[in-house]
Amino acid sequence: MNRPTLLHRLLAPLGLVAALSTLPVLAQTAPPPPDYSAAERLLLMGNQLQQVRPPTTLTYRFQRSGTLEPPFEDQVGIQLTRQADGQCCAATGAFLTGERRVTLPDLEQAQGNPVTLYFLEHDIREMQRLTMGQAHYFRKRIRMALYQGAQVRDVRFSYRGQTLAGQEIVIQPYLDDPNRARFEQLARKQYVFLLSTAVPGTVVSIRTTAGPEGGSSPLIEEALWIDGATRPAYTPAASAALTRTPPVRP
Repeated sequence: MNRPTLLHRLLAPLGLVAALSTLPVLAQTAPPPPDYSAAERLLLMGNQLQQVRPPTTLTYRFQRSGTLEPPFEDQVGIQLTRQADGQCCAATGAFLTGERRVTLPDLEQAQGNPVTLYFLEHDIREMQRLTMGQAHYFRKRIRMALYQGAQVRDVRFSYRGQTLAGQEIVIQPYLDDPNRARFEQLARKQYVFLLSTAVPGTVVSIRTTAGPEGGSSPLIEEALWIDGATRPAYTPAASAALTRTPPVRP
C-alpha cells in the first residue's frame, strides 16, 4: 500500500473538512489495512459512535488561553441523527460560534467522531494565520507525527463524578521539523488526545499547548472537552519523554 496516498486521503491538502464525507475513517465497512500506527487506529479508525443512540448532540466546551493573544471561551456541538437507512449516524457540526465559527459540511455517514478532524482543521487554520505558513505543510507534519512519532499511554480521568480508564495520544509534530526556525515560538507545540469508550463519542478531550521549554505558562493553549469531563490541565511539553510508536505491520 502507498502510505502517502492513504494519508493524503485522511488529511487531504484540499482541506480536512472538504474530504470528510469520503474518508474511510468515517465510513469504513472493510477491515483496515495493516500499515497503521497504534495512534492512527485509536484516533482515526475506530467506530467511536457505536454506543451513541441518536438523535443526540455531543456537546463540548472550548477554551483558548495563553500569553500571546486574548483568551476566550466558546462551545462545540456535534448533532447526531439516524441515517436514511436507520443506522447511526449522520452528523452536523457547529465548531465555535459567531465570527470564530468554522464552517463545516454535514456528514451523511460517520463512524469516527468528527470533532477530532474539526478541531484539527481549526488548528491548522490557526497555524497558518499565526505563521503565514502553508496549510498542507502543517497537515503533513501532523499526519506523520501520528504515524511514527506518537506516544500512547493508559490514563485515568474524571467524568460525571466517576474515575474512568482511557488512552492518551501525545504528539509534537514540529519538534524535529527541519523548518522549525520559521516558526520557532510554536515549534514545541504539543497535541494531547484523550479517548475512552466509556464516554459518548469516545473523544473525551483534545488539548494543544505551545510555549518555551520548561515554561510555567504557554504562549497558546487550546482545550476542548466533553460536557461532564474535567478540563485537561496544562503541563509543559516534555519532549524527552516521547517515544516512537511504530506502525502495525503484518
